[in-house]
Amino acid sequence: QVQLVESGGGLVQAGGSLKLSCVASGRTFRTTTMGWFRQAPGKEREIVAAITWSAPSPYYADSVKGRFNIARDSAKNTVYLQMNSLKPEDTAVYYCAAGFSGVYRYASAYDYWGQGTQVTVSS
Repeated sequence: QVQLVESGGGLVQAGGSLKLSCVASGRTFRTTTMGWFRQAPGKEREIVAAITWSAPSPYYADSVKGRFNIARDSAKNTVYLQMNSLKPEDTAVYYCAAGFSGVYRYASAYDYWGQGTQVTVSS
């Protein structure tokens, strides 16, 4: 299986930046897609960004487009989420996920999940 460990969350003021990291281990050679999701209290889990090996460009949710950037370092088995111009609405637990199917829009398409890291944006 694949193990995923997120880090980099914390407390930041509105307008600030954070960089999240997700280190993958195990049978990562089967992975075709890596995604970042978030879930705020009382709300459903939603996609933030995703990168799939076969696509020329990453996917971003409309709410974060132009502010967040997803990147992969295959040599380090690590995926990053650079978050800029953060807003209080970005406050949530952020999860990284790995999938084998190549489908990236939906949480149900992913096979493995990290433990989550808390991001809190104050106003």
